[in-house]
Amino acid sequence: MCVCQTMEVGKYGKNATQTGDRGVLLEPFIHQVGGHSSMMRYDDHTVCKPLITREQRFYESLPPEMKEFTPEYKGVVSVCFEGDSDGYINLVAYPYVENEAVEQDDLPERDQPRRKHSRRSLHRSSSGTEHKEEKPGLASDTTESIQETKSPRVDCHIHSDVPFQMLDGNSGLSSEKISYNPWSLRCHKQQLSRMRSESKERKLYKFLLLENVVHHFKLPCVLDLKMGTRQHGDDASEEKAARQMKKCEQSTSATLGVRVCGMQVYQLDTGHYLCRNKYYGRGLSIEGFRNALYQYLHNGIELRKDLFEPVLAKLRSLKAVLERQASYRFYSSSLLIIYDGRKDSREGVLVERRPEARLKRADGSVPESLQDGGGPEPGPSAPPKVDVRMIDFAHSTFKGFRDDPTVHDGPDMGYMFGLESLINIMEQMREENQ
Repeated sequence: MCVCQTMEVGKYGKNATQTGDRGVLLEPFIHQVGGHSSMMRYDDHTVCKPLITREQRFYESLPPEMKEFTPEYKGVVSVCFEGDSDGYINLVAYPYVENEAVEQDDLPERDQPRRKHSRRSLHRSSSGTEHKEEKPGLASDTTESIQETKSPRVDCHIHSDVPFQMLDGNSGLSSEKISYNPWSLRCHKQQLSRMRSESKERKLYKFLLLENVVHHFKLPCVLDLKMGTRQHGDDASEEKAARQMKKCEQSTSATLGVRVCGMQVYQLDTGHYLCRNKYYGRGLSIEGFRNALYQYLHNGIELRKDLFEPVLAKLRSLKAVLERQASYRFYSSSLLIIYDGRKDSREGVLVERRPEARLKRADGSVPESLQDGGGPEPGPSAPPKVDVRMIDFAHSTFKGFRDDPTVHDGPDMGYMFGLESLINIMEQMREENQ
């Protein structure tokens, strides 16, 4: 066990899971669809991720008009990993103590391991609201590499009532259903592996606390888009810059200024989420990107045409805000588009399908006006709730920020190009499906 267990604990977020009286047990954020840093659930309204100083400072210096389109920044916590007697490794958050934690900037940069990650066997309970699961550790598939069998065992307690299924490379549906987006567990296991290998003394790490931007949604459908025609920061090495430029050239980042980095979309016909990851997005053509956007807006039964206007309104508003941010560059940042997969959930107003169920008289009879399917005309329904948020600012910059030597002029035209492409494609899709 690490020494941080003896630290005193301060105030916890609502519904945070506490490990005795010591800390907050972090769980993989089950709706993470992209990125490489593991997003962790701190409480119902808050997530956290490994702190990178540039990203923290960027959140702290955001122009007020951008805050509508970014997660709320909530501060910093200290995190360490602790093993239990069964061999499982947990991440635990403690109140931040100055000079006792290290941040991601202090750790050696390394690429993400590119190996297949096994998934855990999960079992839903009969109650539908509580789950029980085995503690299988990692599957004993003979095709797994030795590295994989030595990766940390993960014991997850937080999971969705709705199962997730990944679409494979041939667009076929994986037969395995799990209780969180598979990308979330992948990132979590990689994060634990890095922390274990890079910190033999089991240090405390700094994590950013950020708003959980999907907590308003019952069935969050999430699209993660890597924005811009350039992904490397000004401080990138020549080797890294070359790698990032190649990824852009070989994807819709070059042709559209945007590429799919991950998504999950709830399917009404099957009752589960369909998931895609960044490797799928990298291989898409322009037409493939259009099809992916169509799939994201399709619930398995119909295209959600009601989403076009509210999403377009958000995108146009964001474009207007960013056009005024001279010298800002958002290299390698992503844009999240979020809506609720439950179509009747609109700003908390549920559509009542059978008014007669609530309008029976005391004697059990139904008013004449409802006997033939009549009844009061339904009021105008509110538009579906959607959200658009910018995330991931580890490579962002602007004039005067941290004394960055490179100063850029005007708005981020690569990012603007991506927004314009996205708006144009959605407008075309709207016209074609009227």
